[in-house]
Order: sequence, then structure tokens, then C-alpha cells
Amino acid sequence: MTYHLISLAGAFALMGVAWLFSTHPRRLNFKTIAWGVGLQAALAAVVFLAPASRGLFLTLNDITNSLLASAMAGARFCFGYLSGGPAPFEASKPQFGFILAFQGLPTILFFSALISILYFYGIMQAVIRLFGRLFSRLMKISGAEAVAVSSNIFVGVESMLAIRPHIRRMTRSELCLVLTAGMATVASNVLLIYVLFLRDVFPAIAGHLISASILSAPAAVVMSKILMPETETPETLGKAARIHAEKEDNVFAAVISGANSGVRLVVGIVALLVAVLGLAALADSLLGWGWGHAGGWLGMGGELSLKTIMGWVAYPFVLIMGVPPEDALAVSKIVGSRTIITELAAYGDLAGAIRENAIVHPRSAVIAAYALCGFSHIASMSIFVGGAAALAPERTRDISAAGLRALAAATLACLMTGCMAGLFYTNDGSILLGG
Repeated sequence: MTYHLISLAGAFALMGVAWLFSTHPRRLNFKTIAWGVGLQAALAAVVFLAPASRGLFLTLNDITNSLLASAMAGARFCFGYLSGGPAPFEASKPQFGFILAFQGLPTILFFSALISILYFYGIMQAVIRLFGRLFSRLMKISGAEAVAVSSNIFVGVESMLAIRPHIRRMTRSELCLVLTAGMATVASNVLLIYVLFLRDVFPAIAGHLISASILSAPAAVVMSKILMPETETPETLGKAARIHAEKEDNVFAAVISGANSGVRLVVGIVALLVAVLGLAALADSLLGWGWGHAGGWLGMGGELSLKTIMGWVAYPFVLIMGVPPEDALAVSKIVGSRTIITELAAYGDLAGAIRENAIVHPRSAVIAAYALCGFSHIASMSIFVGGAAALAPERTRDISAAGLRALAAATLACLMTGCMAGLFYTNDGSILLGG
């Protein structure tokens, strides 16, 4: 119970941090904030406490695993044993292990095509419209904001296209929320890779990651509206915003368009990981060299790295999320490093930490999984700011100015989602870890 109370207090502490850096701390819309917190808490209670949640998690896991199996059928045909198929030689040897390029990234191509089909038949628009109405009516945000927040639960930077006609006339607070929502949630096609990382050590992870992305949507509204409150009058306040979507001529064209979009995303992810992880390794080398000399001068030892530094920064936040102290250092390095090395690498580190028993409490693994479920890192900020600016060049200055605040709001939103996971965690391993 003590850890549950810490998680509850942590959620309010995070909102307090956001208030300290608010652009207009006296202009907060407490109704929006209260509804956002209440909605996130209600959704978390359903996920963790509702009797039907176990069946829901099993169903979501079954559906996700079926999608992954379907996605890998084409990958195995193209890449053979590199994608998990049988090895053509010395089959008695262990498998080669998980190879991201051949076993993870191909799922993006499949799922991008599937999402494109759902858009073609209007299914995705109906789901986004449903969530948009819920967010707009309960949290009293503008129609354009509601569409942006709800679409970001399912897609990534492509969500900007859904509100393309509105971006030029959005207020600065609206622009901040649009960017925050993009970085606080994850795209469904990328989420499948996280499942591949973790499903061997966290069998029920698919259901939790889906719920985490949904939970982070109202948290994004809360943190964005605290850091940059509304001081203008949004054009679509109290109105339903039309979802802008360019429909293909037929379903086959939709598949081609979705697959091509997936290719661009895969290339972008590979380029990002190669560049970011390489630069991080270079920084670690320089830090290690500098710390070695300084440590010798000061009579101190130990390694210094970006993960270590970010772990120090994240450590108090990890504690207030309700992570037990014995796991806090390991979790803080993973959660803190996400801001630099992206959530993909962080989820890989989380899987390794669980596998190697560096994280011993299931509670810690659950909180970390929820807190990591977002694109809240520097590279993603550049992508979302650039995407929004490309659609509305005349608002580039306002969009760029909101970028860093949106990154901070998204990071706090993800941490708040971790707090909600800690608040409602039940210690029932059979429900949470599939045991």
C-alpha cells in the first residue's frame, strides 16, 4: 500500500513540476486538468482492477501475436533464417537471437499497410472520431486538439495530416498539445516492435502497451495545458473538427501507399538508430576518458556514461512513480536514457534488465513499461516539429517555440502514466505477467 500512495503522490508531484515551468501559472483551466487526471485514473482502474481485464489482456495478446505471425510470414520468405525461420545449416545450434532489422522492422511494413486499409474503409476514422468526442466533451479541449490526441493513439507523425486544415489557425497552446500528444503516445505499427522485445520475459506486454498509449493521451492534455495554458480562443472550441484524410482509389492502392509509408518509416528508424546510438557511444567514450582522468585526479573511480547521467536525472522521478528502491537505479538508467537513445533502445534495455534479474520486482517492470511508452525523445521532437512546420510553414516560429515545452510535457505525461500503473498495480502476476 505504501508504494501505491507514493505513486499517487508522484502523479501530483509531476503536475507540480509542470506548474513551476508554466508559461501562465495563473491561467490554468482546472476543469480540463481535473477531467484529464480523472479520465486517466478511470482508464487505469479498468485496466488493472476490472474483473474482465484478464480476458481482455489475453484477447489483445492473441490478436497481437496473430498479427505478428502474419507480418513475419512475408519477412521469412524474403530473409529466411535471419527472420526467425529454420537455419539452412547446423540446425542443432541455437537460433541466432533477435535481429531487429529482419525480425522487428518488417512488422512496420505489414502494419502500415493494414492501417491504410482501415483508413480506406473508414474504420480508423470512426475510432478516432469516437475517442475525439470523448476527449473533447470531457476535457473541454478544442475539436482539432481532440482529433490530434485521439489519432496519435494509433498513428505517429502521420496524425498531423488529420488536422492539416486547422494547423495554420491553431493557438500556441493548441500547437503545444498537438506536439505533446505525438510524443507522449506511440504509433501502433511501432508498438509491435516493443512487443517483440519483451514478450519472452513479459508475456502480457501487448495489452499493457496498448493501454499505456491510451492512458498517456489524457496525461498529455494535462501536462501540456499546465506547461502552456490556453490564453486565446481556439477556432474549433466546442465544435467537432473534420478528420482530413486523402482516400486512395481502391484497396490495392491503399495497401501500396501504406507499405510505401512503412518503408520510409523503416528507413528513418534505421538511420535514426545508427546515428543516435553511434553518437551516444562516442559521447560515452569521451565521458569515460574524461571521467577516468578526473577520477584519477580526485581519487575516484567508476565509469561515466550518458545512461549514468540520465539515470541520475531520472532517479527521483523513478522513486516517486513508486518503483522499489532496490530497482530504482536500474529503472532510472533505462527511463532516463530514453530521452537520448529513443524508446526502441530503451525497451531493449528493459528486456535485458528483466532477463538478467537486474530488475527483480514485477511492479518495477510494469511501471517502466508504461513510463517508456511514448516518443518523448529529442529525435522525435525534431520529427514532429518538422512535420508540423512543413504543413504550416507560416507557423514555423510558433511550432519551434513550443517544441521543447512539448517534449517536457510529453516526458512528464509518460512518467504520470507510470504513476497510474504503480497506483493500480495489484501484485497479481497471473494477470500482469501471464504466469
